[in-house]
Amino acid sequence: MSEAAVVPTAAAIEARLRETLTPTVLEVLDESAAHAGHAGANGLGYGTHFRVRIGGPAFAGRSRVAQHRLVYDALQKFTDAGLHALAIEIKS
Repeated sequence: MSEAAVVPTAAAIEARLRETLTPTVLEVLDESAAHAGHAGANGLGYGTHFRVRIGGPAFAGRSRVAQHRLVYDALQKFTDAGLHALAIEIKS
């Protein structure tokens, strides 16, 4: 099975963000079950809708758009694998 065929998990997303952005604050929540039946839901109840609360030096001095872009870029492989919705909260 290719990496792109694997359903994203909160643990995998957290590991990727820790590896690429070295955050000092990080919480990843899979909120997919709350979106069952919505657009982008995969019928499994997990792996499509996530909330990320993140903060650290990589975000300092950047605009909100640039901060979010850091997260989106780090998680591109998960978007390719079915991550449909991502709520990002930047913590200072």
